[in-house]
Amino acid sequence: MLQRMNEALYYIELHLNNEIDEKELEKITGTSIYHFRRIFSYLAGMTLGEYIRLRKLSNATFDLLHEGMTVTETAFKYGYESVDGFSRAFREWSGISPSEVKKSNTLKAFPKLSFQLTIQGGIQMDYRIENKEAFQIVGVSKRVPIQFEGESDEIIKLAKSITSEQRNQLHSYANMEPKQVVNASYNFDEGRMEEKGSLDHMIGVLTTKESDFEAFDVVEVPALTWAIFSSQGEFPKVMQETWGKIVSEWLPSSDYELVEAPEISFTGDLSDRSNVYSEIWVAVKKKGEV
Repeated sequence: MLQRMNEALYYIELHLNNEIDEKELEKITGTSIYHFRRIFSYLAGMTLGEYIRLRKLSNATFDLLHEGMTVTETAFKYGYESVDGFSRAFREWSGISPSEVKKSNTLKAFPKLSFQLTIQGGIQMDYRIENKEAFQIVGVSKRVPIQFEGESDEIIKLAKSITSEQRNQLHSYANMEPKQVVNASYNFDEGRMEEKGSLDHMIGVLTTKESDFEAFDVVEVPALTWAIFSSQGEFPKVMQETWGKIVSEWLPSSDYELVEAPEISFTGDLSDRSNVYSEIWVAVKKKGEV
């Protein structure tokens, strides 16, 4: 996985002054652009969009100082729609305007990243691998902004919108573990390099029953292999940290890679938020499998 991430960084480096093809990044990394952005964010400590922006500005400094390029030429080389927009971004990053680069004694640089495997100290992760036949996620869904940290206000609103009658009906459909309400995220926006955009989020149950499910939304999930990670602690902090460990520690050292499928999570009793049991389900396949 780390090798593929570094190959993606090399591709990005070669295309800083023209279009970066998300489909090509998917081909290089063997995963969706959404998952690549998320893995990058956890490994690098910044968004992919921020990294690309800083690399462009760093290279722009070199072009202005050593290549004799004008501010206008540099702005358009790196995809800015206006000189004012480029100058503003450059000043916010470096503290000086692009026109002052040749006169400044102090310049900023942002070197290219590379990912390396380091030993973090034997952090235990509890997980199991399960093969599951095709099933359905049935529930209530809503398009919500992508958010990696903290609790989403939009998801909280979605949960509050579900009536007691609807919850009882959903429980009657549930015939798969955990046989309780789960959260599922899918249909992630892939049109931007920033960790922005939206996804579809469903609150519902897992079922193999055949029904029209009345007015509920339904997501069909094919037969897949799932890596199921469990954790216990402060909610949602520990659960989100677990996802970070999945992409930054478990995936690079495992024999698996992610498969495009809904991300499913389950939380236990929330009455004591300092000690909540949770599970994260991610669809995987053995590396090299078609």
